[in-house]
Amino acid sequence: MRLLLALAIVALSPTLAFAHTGVGHTAGFVHGFEHPIGGLDHILAMVAVGVFAFVLGGRALWLVPLSFVAMMNVGFMLGVAQIDMPFVELGIALSSVVIGAAAALGRPMPVVTAMGLVGVFAVFHGHAHGSEMPTDASGFTYAAGFIAATALLHLAGIAATFGVSTAIGRYGKYAAQLAGGAFALGGVGILTGWL
Repeated sequence: MRLLLALAIVALSPTLAFAHTGVGHTAGFVHGFEHPIGGLDHILAMVAVGVFAFVLGGRALWLVPLSFVAMMNVGFMLGVAQIDMPFVELGIALSSVVIGAAAALGRPMPVVTAMGLVGVFAVFHGHAHGSEMPTDASGFTYAAGFIAATALLHLAGIAATFGVSTAIGRYGKYAAQLAGGAFALGGVGILTGWL
C-alpha cells in the first residue's frame, strides 16, 4: 500500500527540476509527462477515469482506462496534424464533470458504453497534447511521456479508491461514488472559473 501511495505522490508532483525553460531536457518525454500533470482540468479528468473504472469493477477496471489512453492518442494525432476540433477546452473541462457524475451515480453500465464515454473525452485531451507539443520535441517520446503520466493518474485514481474502499469496508462503494461527485464538482469549478 505504501508503494502505491508513493507512486501516486510521484505521479501528482510536478517535476520541479525542469520547471524553467532552457534548463535540462525540456522537450520530449519529460515535457510530455508534465503536460497532463500541469493542469488541474487534466488531473481531475484522468483520476476520475480511475475512480469510474473502480466503481464499475470487473473488466472495466482495465478496459476503461485503456480506452481513454487509446482515444487520447487519436486526439493527439489530430492535434499534431493541426486538424481543428471545436470546443477542446470545454470538452476537457466537461470530462471530469461527466465522468465524475457517472462514477457518482454508480449505476451498472455496459463496459463498451463506459469505454465510449471516456473515449469521447479522451480525444479532447489528446488534441490538446498534440496541438501544444513543442516544435523541437520528438512526437514519439512526447507521446510516451503523456501516456505514462495519464496511466499513472488513472492508476492513482484506482489505487486511492481501492485503498479507501478497503479501509471503509462495506461502505467503500459509497465512498467511491462520493469521490466521483467531488471530481464532477471540481469540473464545475473549472467551468465556472472558481477553481
